[in-house]
Amino acid sequence: MNQSSAFQIPSYQVFAGVDGGGTKCRVRLRDAQGTLIGEAEGGSGNIRLGLDLVWNNILSALDTALAKAGRNRSVFPKMSLGLGLAGIADAGDAARTMAAGPQFGRCDASSDAHTAVLGAFSGRDGGILISGTGSAGYAWVAGHAIQVGGWGFELGDEGSAADLGRNALRATLHAHDGLGPQTEFTRALIAHFGTPADIVHFVTDARPRDYGQLAPMIMKFADAGDSVAVTLVEDQARFMGRYVGRLHELGAAKVCLVGGMAPVFQPWLSPAARAVLAEPEHDALEGAILMAQGLPNGLTATQVTA
Repeated sequence: MNQSSAFQIPSYQVFAGVDGGGTKCRVRLRDAQGTLIGEAEGGSGNIRLGLDLVWNNILSALDTALAKAGRNRSVFPKMSLGLGLAGIADAGDAARTMAAGPQFGRCDASSDAHTAVLGAFSGRDGGILISGTGSAGYAWVAGHAIQVGGWGFELGDEGSAADLGRNALRATLHAHDGLGPQTEFTRALIAHFGTPADIVHFVTDARPRDYGQLAPMIMKFADAGDSVAVTLVEDQARFMGRYVGRLHELGAAKVCLVGGMAPVFQPWLSPAARAVLAEPEHDALEGAILMAQGLPNGLTATQVTA
């Protein structure tokens, strides 16, 4: 492999975009004329779960998408691949990710936040706040990538399904111990697991997506006005507002909310935060394809087959 940033678009038959988050990865294929030829989904695309696992998931989804296009892996040498994956924090992560996979005609890797902002603003300047299983704020301003948050579940992920679920379990155990208010929601959450001890057993091996699966239940009680559930959701929205405000300060005139929890949390945001928001023009998969077509990856690592 040689590192390069320039290539001739006509030399590639397929442009592939991958959007990988904590719960799943998605793949989209376009031909040299820009026609959509295949899409598919696979398992987690967060590199922190292991590069072997992530590449197995990506390749499985690629195989499915290629089959829909009447193609197979023989097209890899004529494919330009753009990877937007959770867990990629710098050029070293990107280089290791690409090195762990098979050879393509060209491969670019960056964070899922970078491909999301490329898609949201069609490559122009702007900011995004990803709110899904995890969370991350990101701005692309004057050719510079700026990250806000996105440090992972152990250290952050405020404004996400996983953080909401984790905080809900903590509040529920506080309620059980008489350290916080007990409500219909806290009683229901304990009943969902069985006993407080069962909650401890759950968290022993739980991953972020497991915490995130509690979000629909929490939102149901919050929408019904349960005081503990409402406080939990308001806390998430407050953090999201801080992220939006910071991205705006850093030069993002507009910020798009993206991810599965974005429409869930958006009504809970403050008027000041909502005033900065814009609707994304395209999704992160289109951003990954734009990167495959030559837009900057925000890092420095790019692989082109010699």
